[in-house]
Amino acid sequence: MKPLKFNLTLFAVIILAITPINSQAQWSHAQHPKIIFDTDMGPDYDDIGAIAILHALAAKGECKILATVACDAHPSIAPTIAMFNAYFKKPGIPVGMTTKGAPACTAKNGWNDSIVRNFAPDLAKKSYPKAVDIYRQVLAKQADHSVTIVTVGFVSNLRELLRSKADLYSPLSGDALVKLKVKNWVAMAGTFPQGKEFNVTEDSVASYDVFKKWPTPILFSGFEIGQHIYTGGRIATEGSAQNPVAWGYRYNLRTYTEKGEANRPSWDPTAVICAVRDPETYFYVIGPGKFIIHPDGSDSWDPDDHAGHYFLVHKYPYEKIAADLEELIQYEPH
Repeated sequence: MKPLKFNLTLFAVIILAITPINSQAQWSHAQHPKIIFDTDMGPDYDDIGAIAILHALAAKGECKILATVACDAHPSIAPTIAMFNAYFKKPGIPVGMTTKGAPACTAKNGWNDSIVRNFAPDLAKKSYPKAVDIYRQVLAKQADHSVTIVTVGFVSNLRELLRSKADLYSPLSGDALVKLKVKNWVAMAGTFPQGKEFNVTEDSVASYDVFKKWPTPILFSGFEIGQHIYTGGRIATEGSAQNPVAWGYRYNLRTYTEKGEANRPSWDPTAVICAVRDPETYFYVIGPGKFIIHPDGSDSWDPDDHAGHYFLVHKYPYEKIAADLEELIQYEPH
């Protein structure tokens, strides 16, 4: 009977090795995701790379862009987003303006106003619908559990969405609409396993509310992920004069800091690529656990509370990820 006992034991070990401990707890990547892109598009300028990557991936057929909304209340932000959509030959993508009371930040070098003035000055004169209305209208039309939200800024719009009531777009409350229509949320937010991060602290009231109540899985691309992945220099050197992405990087690399810089960290681009492509192609995915916001705006990670939250950890040299991002940022429409 010893051989039989050995075989049964070996079989059990093999089964345990190939069976996930909790298959429901793993991050579930959406294939060909439908994206709502929620961006502050400033005061930093890696948002330029993020929206370029998103349009490049959409042009490759890897995702569909449903809407692009501003979470920064400065009047130049929505026109900047609309300008990039128009450049990438997608002027019909809805653009929304954030709620009153949201942070209104812009860079000291005024790059948003300058880029709109240079490439699409008429867009600065337009009025833009409320972001929460764009969210509700777009979500109501989608199949259940099919939408991926990508935030690379404050969560002010998501707070308004969760608090929204039934309207002409949907009879559902905001939280019910999110629970029904959204599959995943990918957020450039936080510092892991603990720290303080601008997108979280700048509207800490919204952050505290939203991250606690959000009903779907969340994948975090923390500050430490993009901090050492440098991009922008290649497009600034090689991009055409008609390309606002190239112009934006050239201008900001020269003027955003006192001394200038050769490249910029890629906080927002990493979130975008991990929303569209399988994040484990580029990073380890840690979780589930819980992202906790403290009263002072700082955050920490609780691995023992399985709240459906996940975060990225590096597994490749920074230059490898930067090269892939740079290649996508080079995209120019024809």
